[in-house]
Order: sequence, then structure tokens, then C-alpha cells
Amino acid sequence: MTRPLVALGTSDPIAVLRGLEAALAGGPALLPVAEGAPALPTPAPASVPQRVALVVETSGSTGTGKRVALSSEALLAGAAAADAALGGPGAWVLALPTHYIAGLNVLTRSIAAGTSPVVVPSGHFDAGAFADAAEQLVTGPAAPRRYTSLVPVQLARVLEDTRATATLAGFDAVLVGGQATPAPLRERARAAGIRVVTTYGASETSGGCVYDGVPFGTVRTEVVDGELWLDGPMLAEGYLGDDERTAATFVEHDGLRWYRTGDAATVTNGVVQVLGRLDDVVISGGEKVPLGLVERLVRELPGQDAAVVTRRASGEWGEVPVVVTAVPLDLDRVRDHVAAALGRAARPADVVVVDRLPMLPSGKPDRRAIQALGAPGPS
Repeated sequence: MTRPLVALGTSDPIAVLRGLEAALAGGPALLPVAEGAPALPTPAPASVPQRVALVVETSGSTGTGKRVALSSEALLAGAAAADAALGGPGAWVLALPTHYIAGLNVLTRSIAAGTSPVVVPSGHFDAGAFADAAEQLVTGPAAPRRYTSLVPVQLARVLEDTRATATLAGFDAVLVGGQATPAPLRERARAAGIRVVTTYGASETSGGCVYDGVPFGTVRTEVVDGELWLDGPMLAEGYLGDDERTAATFVEHDGLRWYRTGDAATVTNGVVQVLGRLDDVVISGGEKVPLGLVERLVRELPGQDAAVVTRRASGEWGEVPVVVTAVPLDLDRVRDHVAAALGRAARPADVVVVDRLPMLPSGKPDRRAIQALGAPGPS
């Protein structure tokens, strides 16, 4: 059994909302597409298996393109578990693109709660426009809470605006994900009275399924050979047209179906700490250096909330970490700070200062473009 797959442009988020409502109710499956974005190499199929309600295209910041197939059951299970973890259903401000799972999550949770999201105008995120949208949010007895979902750079911009900060402090929860949220940014937000909930997840898990390090609902975690695996009702069906990748990523283990995240992690007393991508490691002078941990340490320094650590080839060391940032940073200071925690091999070899860090529409750093920026210069 199959059903049609309808591609829909995301310039009108309310049209995407209606398409998702129809898909969740058994109508044509929905493929949200960002107008003007590069197309994946292969065209989308005209139909999909009956269980598939939503297809999310993702190229990621470093990976290759894929189409993640999600069922109604997975999407609604994730929404219900998230509401329970946050304290109940509510009304949402939509500040994220609806071709990404985080934006689609806002729509799914609005549909499940019977509320209408208020949309922040697309384009360059403006804190004043966010505050304007938040003031239009309407709650009711069945969904009395106020929610939004942001990426770290959006939260940082809100904190630079007094009115937007005060408005955001009136929300019951502000989900912040899409990339590791720097600890100083979280502390600034919480000091301003904002209830930040850091999220971890992927398109393959119907979005965030770990809040503040704790898996919600019936989500299970396991670390296998250093890699974080996730199990639960929110998992995707797999990848459209790519059985090989599906079989490698979604695996049977101990009688359960697991998603292999590709992330290095530890789980201590039920709390997940993600350390970075397993493949985001350089061998510097014969020692393994996890770039995600180096980046986390760099972002602890004042003004470096958005700094990115990338790799550079080195004739002497093999590869070395390099910091790319829009805020000047003393090289000796960052080398000392990183070495104190991770050792000499992890010290960045250079700091590259740029006018603006390249970003993807999702708000994540464009790591492929940033690696190119970090390539020139001495190593």
C-alpha cells in the first residue's frame, strides 16, 4: 500500500501546517521543500509506503543528502512525550524554518494540542519581530502553556534585546537545540529568567527526544563502542530509496530497533552527554583529538559562544584544530585553556577571524564552508 507524496514550498508556514494536518490524518504524505535550496541528486518519488506521513530532506552541515521518512505514529508519539516532559500542551511561536525537523516539530505539537502557532517572519532573525509575534500568542484552558524553539544564535540575539528578553522570560519553556548550546549562553538566559531546555535529537528521531540530557517518555539510550544509540516510538521508518543506509543506521539489538546516531557520548546515571561526532576527530601528532570537545572549551571563553573548531592539514602533525570566529581571540589564551583540559595535542594551531560565520538556514554553522575558511595560513 502506498500514498502520494506531495512536495510543498515552505515560504508559507501555514500552508505547510495544513499539509501536515492532512498527512497526519491519512491524506497525502508531505515533503516540505525550501524554495531556492539546492535539490538532492535524485528526484523524490511520487508515492511512499502508506505508513509514511512526512519526508524530511536533509544534507546536514557535513553529511550527504538523505530523505528521512517518518510515520504519523512516530511524529505524534514524539509530540505527546515532549508535552509530558514539558508539563503539558501549549501554544507555540514558530521561529524556525519548516523544512527542518525542529520547525516541523512546532507544527506537529501545535496540531496535537489543537492550537495555532504564531509565525515569526522568515529571513534574518530579528528579536523585535520575535517579541511582536510572542505578544500575539493565544493560550486556552486545554493548552495553557507558552513555548518556542530556537537555535543558539537566535537565543543570543534575543538576549541582546531588552523587550524580547522580558517576553521570552514569560514562556514556560524555550527549547534550544540544533547544535551544542554554549554553557555561558545558557547561564545568561537562565539569569534573565528564561527557562531554557536544551534538546538533542535528529530528523531520524522526529526531532528532540532528550531534554537537558534526560531521554523523555519511553526513549531508551545505549552507548555501543562509544556511539550513542537511541530506541523508542519516535524513530523514523528509514531513508527513502536507500535501503543500504537504512540497514546500517537502524539496527536490531537485544530485540529492539535502534538508531545509530553517529555521535560519541557517555550516559551517567541516566544523563546523556554528547561529545561530538564520532568522525569529527583529528589525529594530531599521533593522538586523537575530538574537535567537538575542543569547540566546547573554546565556547566557554567570553564572546566565543558561536566559535567553530575545524580541522587543517599539517605537514608536521598530520591535522590540527583551528578556531574560526567572528570575535577576535588571543591564540595563546585559547591554547592554554584547551590544553589544561585536553592536553597539548588538542591545542588549536590558529585562530581565523572572519566578518561573519557561514550559517545554514537551520541556524547551524555551515561546517564545510567554515573548514574552507580555516584552511589557509600557517599550520
